Amino acid sequence: MEGIGKILLIVGGIIILLGLVMILGQHIPFFGKLPGDIVIKKEGFSFYFPIVTFLILSIILTLIINLILYFLNR
Repeated sequence: MEGIGKILLIVGGIIILLGLVMILGQHIPFFGKLPGDIVIKKEGFSFYFPIVTFLILSIILTLIINLILYFLNR
């Protein structure tokens, strides 16, 4: 049961972090506007795919999760 509790705490923390990013993401100046993010705007159509932003967020979240798991398994 202890293992399930740790997993639930980690998942809850990740959900909280994602919620904060969604709320505060508009106020971060570079968030979603990095070079490499794909933006296509045409008349009556716009397409936005922030691939570089997703890659950086993925790296940051991977580091955070690995640090959390490292300290939980000590």
